[in-house]
Amino acid sequence: MAGRVDGKVALVTGAASGIGRACAERLAAEGAKVVLTDLTDEAGAAAAADIGKRGGQASYLHQDVTDEDQWAQVIAAVRERHGRLDILVNNAGIGLGGSVLDMSLADFRKQMAVNVEGVFLGVKHALPLMRHSGDGGSIINMSSVAGLKGAASLAGYCASKGAVRLFTKAVALECAAAGDKVRVNSVHPGIIETPIWDTIIGTGGPGSNAGPQRAASLDAMASVATPLGFKGDPADIADGVLWLASSESRYVTGAELVIDGGLSVR
Repeated sequence: MAGRVDGKVALVTGAASGIGRACAERLAAEGAKVVLTDLTDEAGAAAAADIGKRGGQASYLHQDVTDEDQWAQVIAAVRERHGRLDILVNNAGIGLGGSVLDMSLADFRKQMAVNVEGVFLGVKHALPLMRHSGDGGSIINMSSVAGLKGAASLAGYCASKGAVRLFTKAVALECAAAGDKVRVNSVHPGIIETPIWDTIIGTGGPGSNAGPQRAASLDAMASVATPLGFKGDPADIADGVLWLASSESRYVTGAELVIDGGLSVR
């Protein structure tokens, strides 16, 4: 039986860990040829190798999503290896918490550069290749529940994820007007156990995959803040991304897929 994205070519940024890795694994398991990118080369290469061991097709490329030249190089590599691009998951992101009074302009700009400019550059450089085949495609931009509602001590992060939300809608309209059959949607995770929390609420070192207090801290937070009463897993987000990447969502564009255990409705 063919997979739900069988034969498609997918590019997933920030794919060395967390939600990005889960998305890459899920897409590969359903038949996509996946290109993973990240800054952490050892973890990224290991993630691609693990997919290969499970029978999937995956490769890894180093990428700083804030560097336009690197975007051009990554898309050129995808074109050379696969000749097409059907799915773009703009997942790479960072989260910096703290009072707006204490946040430096440098940190604010860094967060906007990764979370917003990285998404812009991804769409700008990937869209021509997606249009090249004439078959359309799916662009999936990772936002957050923080892009839907404000949160104390997360002003910079909320600003960046809110920008991704409206950028997504604008590009969806642009693609629809062009008749290119490329759908563009945003995904809004809630409390999902990933390394990003270590720099938002201080549960470990920046980028660490072993924040010792993370699990317990997120359990406590989710039990109070989330109507369902528990935190999510990266696989929960990957399942939503797979749906948006597949033909099952062919009539969905400019939409917000919220996967948050009910957090945003409180």
